[in-house]
Amino acid sequence: MVKIVVNGALGRMGRRVIACAADDPDVEVVGAVDLMEHDGTPHVTADLAAAVTGADVVVDFTSHIGVPATIALVSNAGVPLVIGTTGLTRDEQSALEKAAARVPIVYAPNMSVGVNLLFRVVGEVAKTLGRGYDVEIVEAHHNQKKDAPSGTAKKLAENIAAALGRDLAADGVYGREGITGAREPSEIGVHAVRAGDIVGEHTVLFAGPGERIEISHRAHSRDTFARGALRAAKWIVGKPAKLYSMLDVLGLA
Repeated sequence: MVKIVVNGALGRMGRRVIACAADDPDVEVVGAVDLMEHDGTPHVTADLAAAVTGADVVVDFTSHIGVPATIALVSNAGVPLVIGTTGLTRDEQSALEKAAARVPIVYAPNMSVGVNLLFRVVGEVAKTLGRGYDVEIVEAHHNQKKDAPSGTAKKLAENIAAALGRDLAADGVYGREGITGAREPSEIGVHAVRAGDIVGEHTVLFAGPGERIEISHRAHSRDTFARGALRAAKWIVGKPAKLYSMLDVLGLA
């Protein structure tokens, strides 16, 4: 039985992790905490420090702003960590990497098994098609999502850029407006849609002379992400300190 603490228990994802854990005989939720707002900024609560005592792993779906304090507290306690929080800045990502030298951490912009398979597939497709195909990524999420483009869309773009030997910082184009001129062949377009209660949709489009290939993933429920997080939580217990991805969890790395 893996004992987990859910950080971000009041959020959309935190609630689904707790609900799915109730149906998993191999998991027990021993703590459920959330960030506390102070002057409009999320802060880690003292409850998390108390909750991690005796826990096997912490599952975090909170705000990127609270991630540095969370990983500092959890790594100091020597507890493994699964982070599904998106929108991390470079500094926050750096803090995550440093903490992974002390405890094992699974970090993934998307915990879905299907999406992580997509991460793997798009690189292979891009490499096979080569540079003669235009690449566009379209993602859609609910109207309350705070970051754009999604962490999943960014990861898809990163994997495609790596497969093609391109520099995403130079070639990434995020939305278009006005007279932009003809599309540059090296561009990797990324576009965000925010509407209604869309759980999460991602389409990668490869368009070449006379044909188009589209690969899509549509999440019907947040439970797919919650179950992926629980799978990661069970997998990470006993692993050496390192920064892992869901590809590691699924044996696809």
